Amino acid sequence: MDNFVLILLAITIGYGINRLNIFSKEAPIILNQFVIYISLPAMVLLQIPKLTFSVDTIIPIVISWSVIIISAILVLFLSKFFSFSKEVTGSLMLVATLSNSSFLGIPIINAFMGESSLPYVLVYDQLGNSIAVATYGTFIASYYSNKSKTGFKIIIFKILTFPPFISLIVALFLMGVEFNDTITKVLSNFANTIVPLALVAVGLQLQFRLPKDEIKPFSVALVIKLIMAPTIAILICKLFNWNNQAAIVSIMEAGMASMITAGVIASMTGLAPRLSTSIVGYGIIISFFTTAVLFKIIG
Repeated sequence: MDNFVLILLAITIGYGINRLNIFSKEAPIILNQFVIYISLPAMVLLQIPKLTFSVDTIIPIVISWSVIIISAILVLFLSKFFSFSKEVTGSLMLVATLSNSSFLGIPIINAFMGESSLPYVLVYDQLGNSIAVATYGTFIASYYSNKSKTGFKIIIFKILTFPPFISLIVALFLMGVEFNDTITKVLSNFANTIVPLALVAVGLQLQFRLPKDEIKPFSVALVIKLIMAPTIAILICKLFNWNNQAAIVSIMEAGMASMITAGVIASMTGLAPRLSTSIVGYGIIISFFTTAVLFKIIG
């Protein structure tokens, strides 16, 4: 219960600060940078070494990439069916496929399943969504927009220099290593900042604007992201008879709202900025209810 209060309060505080113009416009960027460069790497270093390599470790990776690929195929099919523009299709290819697996996934899944679930959350996020946004996301932005140009070398560079990914590589070499109390406390204190800072940043970026002509692509995006994606994850788990903590975490992650970074990329590259922001903003609020229902179904 305490975790849910923290989640709602942090987002509300962020939204209130934004409405009152207390922080500068750069505040969400600064908070997200702190989370990406310090908080998330600390959590990765703290939690990943606790993992042991097994089939369970592979489950979040398989489900993450499977959900992204199948969701992208659904977006392409429905975009053609509804005759969406190239701009709108590009937007949906980002915000309807990539999950908010860290900023929302960590606090929400921690609230439902406890700290023991966090290693699998981080595997799903770091070896799934984080690599996907650097590779798939960069490609989509480049292909659908004339504002963004990139190449294979740039994509590889972005992956290799992404702070949480660097910390993941280090953490994999430290698997089985027990840190002394001082290191553990330092990492834990930095890792604990991810929830309040990330969610205040989410609140700061919430925008609730939805023109009538964007209702159809908006609805398509939310149905794919919040309903179809976890359904795909459930079917994959049933297909392979996966019924453990790693599987439940992966299904929950698949059902998270759209990745904020995906919305930022879409906006920066001119892929229906207003629509992209609305999908992210409304999706975050709606996902609090859909993830609760989802956990009740699979928990």
